[in-house]
Amino acid sequence: MTLHVALIGYGTGGAVFHAPLIDSVPGLTLSAIVTSNPQRQKDALTRHPTAQILDTPERLWDTAASYDLAVITAPNRHHVPLAQAALHAGLPVVIDKPVAVTAAQARDLAALADERGLAAIPFHNRRWDGDFRTVRKLIGQGVLGDVQRLESRFERWRPAIKSGWKESADLADAGSILYDLGSHLIDQALSLFGPPTRVYAELDLRRPGALTHDDAFLALEHPGGTRSHLWMSATAAHLGPRFRVLGSRASYVTHGMDGQEAALRAGRTPRDEDWGRTPPKSYGLLGTPGDGRPVPTEPGAYQDFYIATAQALRGEAPPPVTMSDAVQGLGVIEAALRSAECSVVDLV
Repeated sequence: MTLHVALIGYGTGGAVFHAPLIDSVPGLTLSAIVTSNPQRQKDALTRHPTAQILDTPERLWDTAASYDLAVITAPNRHHVPLAQAALHAGLPVVIDKPVAVTAAQARDLAALADERGLAAIPFHNRRWDGDFRTVRKLIGQGVLGDVQRLESRFERWRPAIKSGWKESADLADAGSILYDLGSHLIDQALSLFGPPTRVYAELDLRRPGALTHDDAFLALEHPGGTRSHLWMSATAAHLGPRFRVLGSRASYVTHGMDGQEAALRAGRTPRDEDWGRTPPKSYGLLGTPGDGRPVPTEPGAYQDFYIATAQALRGEAPPPVTMSDAVQGLGVIEAALRSAECSVVDLV
């Protein structure tokens, strides 16, 4: 059974991530692409000549019966209204992160999906990063012992501000680094250890002229005492470890970013034979001081999100990510915003 997918949005998210991932999964067909930008329409037609190019979402709703899934990767402020319109048109949805600006919006969207009897699936692809899959595997095997602290970083050196909605001060744009990179880091931590009982945050505007947070630190305390320390930054001139996981028996440390995003930007796809593979020189180190060994990194597998989504739509498996997961992650973001405003104690 072939599932016909309509992609709403053909910026970086649609063109670089979703379209090639959808194309790589047997049983999924990218049948429509919605974009009003003339140049993007041309690019979409060149790369996906069998897809119908539509200039407005309304044209998609008019022919919704021709499709089995709508994927929403428009700017953040449009996620909720587009997802609502798709659900009302009878289409299940995949929604890029963050699915909403607030947890309340995400809960309302989940309720609408339940009412319509349709799937609403957040796109948290970083669960399929090779390094994160390795962390999950090592924790599951028990080789680290009891995990005391997860340190996780998405850091970049981007001192110049680029124009666009991601630099907007309007909360409705959800443009800050907390919503952008933070959504990934928070989702990874919660998928390992569950929702936290406490949240502490430091949120800063570091670059001259910045209107929204570009440097942040979050500390989460999970049930059982595990702590997650999460860094996200556009102003890191020297990058820290991607992961440092400290356990009662051993630690695991790895540097550098998962290579799938760079590969997608270079035009490669999961159809390539060596997709998601990490070279041995970049393996993380497992052990204790003076007694460590490199551990092969699990293959990265963003395509598995869409494989699992197809299975869910066919009724063969649960969704790979749930709206409850998104609600919990947005709850942490909201708690971080409150913490950054009120947690400082002035000693003078």
